[in-house]
Amino acid sequence: MKTPTTQLSGYTPSVSVTVCGRTWTLERAADLETLWQAMTDDDLDGDERLPYWTELWPSSIALAEQIHADRKRLAGKTCLDLGCGLGLTALVGAWIGARVVGMDYEPMALHFALRNTTLNGIDPRSTPLWTIMDWRTPAIQKHSMDMVWGGDIMYEKRFVEPVLNCIEYALAPNGRAWVAEPGRTVYKFFQNALQKRGWQSRLLADRPTPALYEQKCPVPVRLWELTRGAVRD
Repeated sequence: MKTPTTQLSGYTPSVSVTVCGRTWTLERAADLETLWQAMTDDDLDGDERLPYWTELWPSSIALAEQIHADRKRLAGKTCLDLGCGLGLTALVGAWIGARVVGMDYEPMALHFALRNTTLNGIDPRSTPLWTIMDWRTPAIQKHSMDMVWGGDIMYEKRFVEPVLNCIEYALAPNGRAWVAEPGRTVYKFFQNALQKRGWQSRLLADRPTPALYEQKCPVPVRLWELTRGAVRD
């Protein structure tokens, strides 16, 4: 994996990263800390709408590389990006020829994802379908997705059941899901839930991934492929 073009020492109104053989530039509202400090009590409801979407996480970078590496299999497939944030992985999917639905819970994330579509020269005929969606109540046709993917979406135990329910609902019978995660302990709970429901989980890639912000060591991102029953290539 190539190192991001620049490592940031502070907030910038856009971030650029070189992955998949090209440079992607993603506009955003502000850094996580700034948006977090601006939140009011109304924002901190039961859902705790924390603005994680405004950052580009190492798991998304690793996932983008995997999408590009598997572009021949994904071209023409219908794919769902769970928690698309600024849009990197959905944009890479559209760029390699997949039909992508990019969903996020936060309207502001989708505002910037749409801006980033144009900014990165994605053909309007293949642009992702950006949609506000709660994975607890997926607003898509049942079993309509060939592939579901998500980068660093499993960071709280309470997300285990809703995320797995959404994947089960969205995936076609012969579909696959990719989950990229940076070694969080909570992922073990997700693996246990997968096993109880008859899913198979295999480690597809283990990619130490440089973060966009200055730090001593790359983030140990692991990418898992989830399948249920016999899956044909």
